[in-house]
Amino acid sequence: MKIVRSSKCTTKWMTAEKRSTLRRVLEEYGRVVNLFIDHFWEMDSPPIKAELLKPIVDLPETWLTARLRKVAAREALDLISSSRSSCKVRREEMQEEENLRFRQGKFNQCHKLRRKLETLVPTIPHHSGRTMSVSTTIANLRDPEDTMEFDAWLEIRCVGDGVSIDIPIRFHRRFKKLEARGRQMQAYVISLDWVQFAFEIETGPKREGKMVVGIDTGIKHLAALSTGEMLGSDIEPIIERIKRCKHGSKGQQRARMALRQRIDEVARDITAREDLDIVVVERLAGIGKKTKVRRRLTKDMRRSIGAWNYRYWLNRLKWRTEDDRVGFRSVPAWNTSNTCPCCGDSDRGNRPSQDVFRCRSCGHTGRADTIAAENIERRFLSGKYGTGCKPLRLGLA
Repeated sequence: MKIVRSSKCTTKWMTAEKRSTLRRVLEEYGRVVNLFIDHFWEMDSPPIKAELLKPIVDLPETWLTARLRKVAAREALDLISSSRSSCKVRREEMQEEENLRFRQGKFNQCHKLRRKLETLVPTIPHHSGRTMSVSTTIANLRDPEDTMEFDAWLEIRCVGDGVSIDIPIRFHRRFKKLEARGRQMQAYVISLDWVQFAFEIETGPKREGKMVVGIDTGIKHLAALSTGEMLGSDIEPIIERIKRCKHGSKGQQRARMALRQRIDEVARDITAREDLDIVVVERLAGIGKKTKVRRRLTKDMRRSIGAWNYRYWLNRLKWRTEDDRVGFRSVPAWNTSNTCPCCGDSDRGNRPSQDVFRCRSCGHTGRADTIAAENIERRFLSGKYGTGCKPLRLGLA
């Protein structure tokens, strides 16, 4: 199994003249990418990258070279493909959620989801002109021969209009760590403030997929596992500390760093287990979106979610699973916290308090976070991607 990791090195040692020249190149590059996007978006089937020949590459009027115009056309195709793929994934997720609600007899909510599906269309992407993705045909990393002050020079050539830029680079600890683990890829993402390098790392084959664990994410307990374990139960005081600090202050920055460090530790503790093969989480996208308008959450809870940064937690957990060869899956979050794992009854009254679950139908009781994690695990195992799994954990074999 191969994974890709990236590292950013600052460009703060560039001169003002180089920075001004690079800004002009990036702005023109972004304009050309958007011209290609407008041209390809109207096509029923955009060309593949191998078909980007002279008639297509010469379409925009620009001072950029044909080589860089071809790079811009490739990035335009990637942006279009990403936009349409995201729409397709979102459509599949909504259809899965619609089927789930249909099985539970929530027909009115099924109708609302069906109407949303009818209006769900991909949005045309837009390039900001702040970055430029290039390969060795445009940029090349070479060792410094005339100075010991920098670790390398990134030479940018074949741009057009006589432009030539040499960016001084200093490697930091993360770059050297990734360089030691894998192979540096001959592709770069360039901006005014940083250059991003990518590394391909071989991690070995994925695990067998016999041990599945559901994870419920929360503020009181960062990770409640379907096995009954609670991890990250100490993050709530850190979140409260972030809320007390003045926004943008150094104290708040230190508190956020402490929270991220704790999140990293919990993610590492979960995926480092030898008996774990697949991690299943709930999709939390949009948890804070328009909550003030819909009056779903209190002001204090919205501030807690903003300080919590759940997206960082899910990303770190996913990255750790890739490093440790663990599968990462997600399921719809609908009613995972108030559905009984024994009889399947779904009722808000099943959670009389934040920490306690008590089913009104069958009387089953338990810790609310653990019940939610069990529902997440069962939802995956009963779905189209989990039916082939044969968990070893007692009660699900």
